[in-house]
Parts: sequence; C-alpha cells; structure tokens
Amino acid sequence: MTVKEVIDGFREGAEENAERNSYANALFQEAVRIGMELNNQYHTPEELREIMGRLTGKKIDDTFRMFPPFYTDFGKNITIGKDVFINSGCHFQDQGGIEIGDGTLIGHNVVLATINHDLNPKENRKNHYAQIKIGAHVWIGSNATILSGVTIGDWAVVAAGAVVTQDVPAMTVVGGVPAKVLKVIQEEKEERYETDV
Repeated sequence: MTVKEVIDGFREGAEENAERNSYANALFQEAVRIGMELNNQYHTPEELREIMGRLTGKKIDDTFRMFPPFYTDFGKNITIGKDVFINSGCHFQDQGGIEIGDGTLIGHNVVLATINHDLNPKENRKNHYAQIKIGAHVWIGSNATILSGVTIGDWAVVAAGAVVTQDVPAMTVVGGVPAKVLKVIQEEKEERYETDV
C-alpha cells in the first residue's frame, strides 16, 4: 500500500478496504505525532521547513514561512508553493487535497476543509472528498473557512471571517457568510508621460 493509493481512494470514493483503511489510520497517527512535535516546542525556520516536509511528504521550499501552531489530520495531500506564509492556528483537513500557489498569505485560524458528509441517512454520513485549490498571490484573512471543492483564483482576497462555499474569481475580494464578491481588484496602469523634444 502506498500514500498515492490512499489518496486515490479518497479521491475516487473507493469502497471500504481493510488494508487501505489500516494504512490511512497509520498516516493519520503519523500526522498527529508530527503535529505534536511541531507545536510543542520552539523550532527555527529551517527546522519548521524540515518538519513540514516530513508532514507533507514533499520538499518545502526555502522561502516558506509559518508561525505555529498548525494542525492537520493527514498532511500527505498538501502541496505548498514558493514564498507561502501560514500564520498561527490554521487547521488543514487535507484528505481531499490542498494545493497552495506561490506567494499566498494565509491568516490566523484559517480552516481548509476538504471533506463533506452525505446527507442521506442510508449513507451513514459517508465522506465525500474534494480538492481545495488556492492560486498564486492569494490573501486569506483570519478566521476564514474554505470548504471542499473550492478554487480560489490568482490575486484574490478572502476577507476575515468569510465562509467560502463556491469558487472565487481571480482579482476579486470576497467576504461574508456565505462569501460573495464584494469588489473587483483593478490593476493600476503605469502612467506614461510624453515630453516635447
């Protein structure tokens, strides 16, 4: 059994499988163990990057910055770009996959939740997984919650306290519960001045 097979099982809504469940449970416990290591003593920025590399199973770029504590229940389905900053108290539920683009800033206590549960009682709250994809240079304000299946476009801003249930277009500011577009970000044009020669 591999990490990829476990992640593929989440993604495809695969039927219960004892071997996959056992390995997934071992990965959940590993995430808890690494999280305890991360959050319960001081670490240099270099040590934080090394710990996050073990947690995600991927190399973390030297430009990554984070202020602990940080919480995740799986870890292995998080991909972090370059020059990303994660502030303290964030919770990433990543079985469905979390992809964070270059230059993104994530504020205090942000929740990224990639799991939803079936409403039909016959399905006994069966898990449904969907990726959260955060573009480049996104700014997510403190206490925002991003729900499963949401894509956030480049240079978008999610206001503090927002609950994002639908995709966010690039170059917009969204806020509220549920979040809606509050404004479109206008890129300033460089002014050119012509002079007489």
